[in-house]
Formats: sequence, structure tokens, C-alpha cells
Amino acid sequence: MTTLLLLEDDQSLGATLVERLQREQYDVLWAQTLADGRKHMSSAVVDLALIDLNLPDGSGFDFARALRSTAPQLPFIFLTALNTAENRLEGYELGADEFIPKPFHLKELLIRVRKVLDKQRSPRRVQTGQVVVDFDALSITFPDGSSEHPAPRDFKLLQLLVESAPNVVSRDRVLRAIFPVSEQGQELPTQRTIDNSIMRLRQMLRKVDGEYIHSVRGVGYQWIPPSA
Repeated sequence: MTTLLLLEDDQSLGATLVERLQREQYDVLWAQTLADGRKHMSSAVVDLALIDLNLPDGSGFDFARALRSTAPQLPFIFLTALNTAENRLEGYELGADEFIPKPFHLKELLIRVRKVLDKQRSPRRVQTGQVVVDFDALSITFPDGSSEHPAPRDFKLLQLLVESAPNVVSRDRVLRAIFPVSEQGQELPTQRTIDNSIMRLRQMLRKVDGEYIHSVRGVGYQWIPPSA
């Protein structure tokens, strides 16, 4: 199911949007503060973010700036009453896919959400080096036609590496993006958890020549196909 992050502090509007989006078969994570939005981003894989600008603990622009470094491929839409030319320009400069002024028609919002998601889904199969990574099938396909299906968390790590390439992905970013925030009393994921996931992915990739996942000492990991 497609997951949307809704960052909206207005109780009435937020509840209406959640109900309408869920009727369209979207899974909606509703956050009313920047802090709650960050928690959702660290504990779930989100397909699209809907961001208000005026929030109790800061600006939606700040949230979008953080997304550019932690989730550079994530599309986002601004929903705001701040509809000046300056605000629109700033929003688009930050990489917004849409800037929708309030008040808006719910049907228009749904059309724009579908449009952005359809555009984002187009490259769901990526040829990288000698392998094809299918983000919908959660699979790696090799030149001989065989496929591997990593465990869900391992695949999320693979997707993060592939979509971030050629940038190095830090261990801290992996922990934030892949592993949920632990509840009180639960043990936090460790660096060993990441190492084990990397080890399993490397074992699968031994079917092709060369090293795909490179360790950057003291920082994290980098996806560089041998042909790159």
C-alpha cells in the first residue's frame, strides 16, 4: 500500500484529509508537528509527503530541507495558506512537486497526489551494473534470469543505497531510515544489525562480478556498480 505522510496541525482539516485519503486506499501517517513528522520518517517508508508550512514547532520549509538530505528521492507537496509569490518560489526551489494554496478542493488534491505518485513510480525497475533492482517486486534479478528476494529490511537498505548513489550513506542515516524508533524498554538496533544486513546483500550479489556495496571507513556505505 502507498504510504503518505501528512504534516498538518489543523485538527479539522487533518482529520478530513486522513479520512478522504484512506478512502482512496492510501496509508496515511498524520503528524501535527515537525518532531512527529521526523519520527514517522525515521520509522516508516514513505512514498509522498504532504506538508503544511505553519507548524507549532517550526516551518514546513525546514522539514523539506531536511528531506533533501535524508530522503532525496521522496516527492513532496506543500499545502498552505501562505500563497505569496515568494513562498511559491521558495517551495519550488526546495524541490516541491506541487504547491497547493488553501483552501483547496479535495478532488483537486487527489488528482495532484495521483499525478505525483504516477510520475514517481515510472522508474520502479532500475538497471544498475549487471543487476535489475525492482522496487515493486522487492527483488534483485541477475543476468542469468534468476532472482533474489531480500528480507524487507534488507531490501529497504538496498533501495536506500541505490537511490542515494553515488553518495555515501552514513550508518546514522541507515538507522533513521530503516529501523523504527524503539519503544521504551526495547533494545535499540546496533551497528552490528546494519553490518549483518550488508553481509546478506553482499552474499546475494556474489552471483555477479565485482563489488557493488563499498564500505567507507568511519562513515557508512556506498553503492557503486563495477561498470560505473
